Amino acid sequence: MRNSYLVGVFSGFVGGLMGAYVLGHPEQLINTWAPLAAAAAATQQDVVSAGRIRLLDASGRTRAELAMSPDGGPGMFFYDTKGKNRLVLGLYSPAESEYPFVVLNDTQQQAAGIFRLYGGRETPVVVLKNKGQDRSIYGLNPGSTEPFLVNYSGDGKKTSAFGSY
Repeated sequence: MRNSYLVGVFSGFVGGLMGAYVLGHPEQLINTWAPLAAAAAATQQDVVSAGRIRLLDASGRTRAELAMSPDGGPGMFFYDTKGKNRLVLGLYSPAESEYPFVVLNDTQQQAAGIFRLYGGRETPVVVLKNKGQDRSIYGLNPGSTEPFLVNYSGDGKKTSAFGSY
């Protein structure tokens, strides 16, 4: 009994010293255990690798998709309840300098509006379309970065403009 009493007192004393040390030097404890905690978190993290990921609604219809396009650019595609592609966010292919873009599609799945970067200075350009035909283009000239606006009539003729495009 006397030995277990001494072991208990000794253990309490050593535990008290260790506790006082840890409370007095928390940065050393964090630096010692941080790599181990990070490694444990990394092994617990879920990673999904796929060429295509689909988001389905409650009835099983594809409503969004993260995928690579056939030309090599990544994109996020959003679909309406009828399965029509209405919005695309992505990067053009490496052959087109991987510029970012946003495309708004009409109910016929034709581009109605495009916002993208263009040219060596990566200037922004907005293209407004109707039935697949360019109707108005506004942006910054890639050569001068000066603003421009070009409008086209229904038959494709340039009707007005300012700036240089």
